[in-house]
Amino acid sequence: MGAIAAAVGGNITWAGLGLGIMFGLSGVGSAIGIVTAANAVIGAIRKRPETFGVNLVLSALPSTQGLYGFVGYIIYSGYMSPSMTIYNAAIVFGAGVGLGIVNLYSGIKMGQVCASGITSIGSGHNVFGNTLVLAAFPEFYAILGLVTVILMGGLIK
Repeated sequence: MGAIAAAVGGNITWAGLGLGIMFGLSGVGSAIGIVTAANAVIGAIRKRPETFGVNLVLSALPSTQGLYGFVGYIIYSGYMSPSMTIYNAAIVFGAGVGLGIVNLYSGIKMGQVCASGITSIGSGHNVFGNTLVLAAFPEFYAILGLVTVILMGGLIK
């Protein structure tokens, strides 16, 4: 990565790409998850308009992945420097790719879980609490990704 980094503008370029991937993929995962769940809300409220409030809560749950990507970005942007080493740039790049991928996938899957619960609520079933519990599983991995990225920051010299 050292020769490649030098050829394309230095170590900070790779670190910057990592930050962009971190926030970008996290935001995309949240957006897809929210839209998936929100589409289910539209169908559910056609049948049972009174369920809009609980369905709104469920459709907003995948937004946390984008927030975790933003928190990671804030943490790692403080390490950015034109004189950063290839070691530090690799940590920032790796943290960005790792958190971005985890949040992309968990945001999409959380949206699917929430959409299933919303559809069921629209059909008259009382599954709000069950859906919250099941949505916590993909959320756990998004949180684990953020914690890992925070710990990786301790590796920067």
